[in-house]
Amino acid sequence: MRRLRQVFTRRLISLTALLGAVLLSSCTYQVPRQYLPYPVSTDSFTDPAKMVAIPLPVIAASPNEGVTYGGLVAFLLHNAKDEVSTLIVPQQNYNQYFGITTTLYGAFYPTPEQSLRVNLSKATTINEEFRVRYLDRKFLAERLEFNLTAFEYADGSARFFGFQSNSSTQNETNYTDQELGVGLAIGYRLDPNFELVLGDRYKKVDIKRGAVTRVPFITDVFPGGAVPGVDGYQVHTQKLSLVYSILDSQDMPTSGEYYRFSVENNSRALGSEAVFQGVEGEAKLYYPRQEGRYVSVLRFAVNQTIGTRVPFLEQSILGGETTLRGYGQNRFIDKSFLLLNLEERIRVFRWEVFNVKADWELAPFVDLGSVMSNLVTAKTTSFEFNPGVGLRAVVRPNIVGRIDVGVGKDGPAVFVGLGYPF
Repeated sequence: MRRLRQVFTRRLISLTALLGAVLLSSCTYQVPRQYLPYPVSTDSFTDPAKMVAIPLPVIAASPNEGVTYGGLVAFLLHNAKDEVSTLIVPQQNYNQYFGITTTLYGAFYPTPEQSLRVNLSKATTINEEFRVRYLDRKFLAERLEFNLTAFEYADGSARFFGFQSNSSTQNETNYTDQELGVGLAIGYRLDPNFELVLGDRYKKVDIKRGAVTRVPFITDVFPGGAVPGVDGYQVHTQKLSLVYSILDSQDMPTSGEYYRFSVENNSRALGSEAVFQGVEGEAKLYYPRQEGRYVSVLRFAVNQTIGTRVPFLEQSILGGETTLRGYGQNRFIDKSFLLLNLEERIRVFRWEVFNVKADWELAPFVDLGSVMSNLVTAKTTSFEFNPGVGLRAVVRPNIVGRIDVGVGKDGPAVFVGLGYPF
């Protein structure tokens, strides 16, 4: 496996250099489909297919990883309707902790109901990610949905500050979060709005020394059994969800409502090393105005973990690019959380760049959330208030590139990624 990764890394570096050289000569190409096998292209493409190459700088600064900079090339392939149906992004970044990271990301949309996303990444030091996600909203039958995820990754920038909302930066520790897992979910649409989803996931977690040597290792500050799961663990989780949705789009909604209620179980009889349960709820509301130029978005989420000696990474967690955007990933951990996100997505203008039509959005936001031992003990004084602003480039019907800058008590955080945060 290690040799395969080494070969992959060398070839990916060569491919990135080659693609970068090609970009210097042109930005838009007509590529014969014989060079674009499935799922890169499908019968919905013309022959030759239109491909647009866009070089972009990469600059990000997160509390956990520090400053990362580099460059990427986004290859966008258009179908016969001139919609972006395939996105391929090779990139190389530099970070003081991980050295050079080479990444290849691919998003493929063979049909409006199907999507395949692949992320392959390898750093000089510790960090790596190999992840595949497949979704089919009409799997074998009109009402069935199939969702599969498989992953292996290591994050050497992970942090732990202790439990509860008042965990202090003075107790900041670092470790490598190394995980291997697979998740499967089957959904059945009871009617056009209601869906019942049965999920199953397996995950093996190892905790090792991190890449940020200036910060103590987790067991140097929290010795013995103070942190459940710090010696590594595995879980096998079964999850049942009821979903109600009247969104105008599953991937890029601009109006409608979405509600989800879920319960999950972990037991030793089915392979988990810890016995615990979870209950969670989520509501998302989208209110468009002026023919969609302004979209007000509200997301409310609640989570409760039930059990003793629950591994710390399986408890209720806030922090990062999809929850509290003023903090690094997994900043706050406890048995439950309450979260409120408010965001105003403003289409500033529509602009065609390199023959790609995009909506450019400005998104001021406020994130409000807190963790606690249980929901009954929630206190208004424990909530974190994170204001911020996002910049989005939206290429419909599938692609969103975003930069979000949030501010918390620990300072500002900058997140760069694909897709809306919620």
